[in-house]
Amino acid sequence: MQKNIHIFSVLFLGLWGAVSAQETDDIGTETVTVVKPYSPTVSDAFKVKSVPNLNDSIVLQKKEINYSIFSVPVASTFTPAKGKASRVKKTPPPTLYNSYASVGLGNFNNALVDLYTSREFNRGEDLLDFGLSHHSSRGDIESTPLETDFYNTKFDASYAKKDRDMDWGASIGLQHQSYNWYGIENNAFDEVTVASIDEKQNYFNVQGKAHLNLEDSFFKKGNVLVRRFWDTSESGENRVVINPTIELPITEELVTINTKLDYVNGNFKNASLNSTTNTGEINYSQFQASLNPSLLVLRDDLTLNLGANIVYGMDTENDDIDFYIYPAVTASYRLLDESVIAYGGVEGELKQNSYYDFVSENPYVSPTLDVRPTDKQYEGYIGLKGQLLSNVGYNIKGSYTAENRKPLFFLNPQNLFRTDEKGYFYGNSFQVFYDDVKTLGIFGELNVDVNRNFTLGINAEFYDYDTETDNPAWNLPSIKGSLFMDYQVNKQWYFGANLFYIGERDDLVSQAVQNVVPSEFPATIVTLDGFFDANAHVGYRFNEQLSVFLKASNIANNDYQRWANFRVQGFQALAGVSYKFDF
Repeated sequence: MQKNIHIFSVLFLGLWGAVSAQETDDIGTETVTVVKPYSPTVSDAFKVKSVPNLNDSIVLQKKEINYSIFSVPVASTFTPAKGKASRVKKTPPPTLYNSYASVGLGNFNNALVDLYTSREFNRGEDLLDFGLSHHSSRGDIESTPLETDFYNTKFDASYAKKDRDMDWGASIGLQHQSYNWYGIENNAFDEVTVASIDEKQNYFNVQGKAHLNLEDSFFKKGNVLVRRFWDTSESGENRVVINPTIELPITEELVTINTKLDYVNGNFKNASLNSTTNTGEINYSQFQASLNPSLLVLRDDLTLNLGANIVYGMDTENDDIDFYIYPAVTASYRLLDESVIAYGGVEGELKQNSYYDFVSENPYVSPTLDVRPTDKQYEGYIGLKGQLLSNVGYNIKGSYTAENRKPLFFLNPQNLFRTDEKGYFYGNSFQVFYDDVKTLGIFGELNVDVNRNFTLGINAEFYDYDTETDNPAWNLPSIKGSLFMDYQVNKQWYFGANLFYIGERDDLVSQAVQNVVPSEFPATIVTLDGFFDANAHVGYRFNEQLSVFLKASNIANNDYQRWANFRVQGFQALAGVSYKFDF
């Protein structure tokens, strides 16, 4: 043991001396030149076997072990209970009925009738609808000695068929309207003259429509309208409109081409009331062919529609041909998701006017109109819309519009030189006056869903007009506004109301003079006061099928003039019953 310790000490001291000498000796620097680059190779490494062979003469042998498991059953009295899934109470779906009937009666002998039924065939692929509506009043207005009753009856029938790749349908509509030119104040004429006036006018309309929509086809859809409109003063009008649409995908964008063929022609048996003699008749015939290509660009939050409206217009009655090109550009951009969406556009069109459209806007026009299209050069607008809160929506828009030949209504001159069959020449009917008008407008609306059962909305419009003739924009208000609400009180009771305001309007009262041009007729500008009109309705449902309702109109009983000398009925109340059923 001592010998081993001595040897180990000598070796340790020798090694320590070598290390100390290496740290202190200066070996200097030398330059080494590499003649051949070093390219190491990897030799096969010796892999140690997982179970090495033992050469030891003494090796322990593994002893084989045999074992078995003695299983003893254990008695158990536990029985798991069967679980039941919790069920959510489902609200039963509302029962849908295919037919509906409503009847109401009120003061001024007002009557309201609505009938509707819808039938499905072939598992919903075919649909047949019928509808009938009637609204009438036979009451008098104290401010005039003439009859003031009116009625409007419409019947519609339609058939539609849906397939996997297409759907198409056709419909027919019949309408009969009756109105009176009652715009004469008490004591304006003697009793004999009043008794000789035939103030009743009847309008009749028959029209057919058809549509076709295709999937997976460049021809996307098409619509056709054919209409015949006439009255009891031997005036008549025909109109045909064909409007096909083609869609062509180009790379990632979509090009839509809207085309339209629009033809209207009509005839008035009587001359204009600006003439003191009823000689000659008025004929008109207008044809339009338009092409509206547009490119739809979708980029994240941006939607851009770039297009133009190219129109070929022909006045076949006067052999006049015009060619128009209008802008058709719209865009919208999400500034803050659904909270703020900016939108705008510049659009124009050649609007086809018709006797039917004029009557729909003002049923007291005379059958002596000048019907021409309106050249809407452009309408530029910009606005913001979105959601202030989850239940509050808004829309604000500013616009500027330039229109040539914009139709305006004002009173026909009192023309006692005429002896027409119908009594519309006593200053109690309206004519159409065309003027070039530029309009600056501001529009705003706010919609609030207080809860699932209560909605509230308000909107307002402000306009400023600039006419080429320096006349007022006849019968166009500078201010319009409305307020509406709907409230579902409970399963049985419901309530609704609306209030609207129309601002002041200007009209012209004149008198025809022989051998004088119309612009020199003695005339006075009259200003119609603005008015409020409040309406409300309330209803009670006995069950899913039967309910009763009450409607009130002109609740404030205002004696206002919707048109010059055409006052409205006072407070009106109408009660009725509605019933849903399967037919």
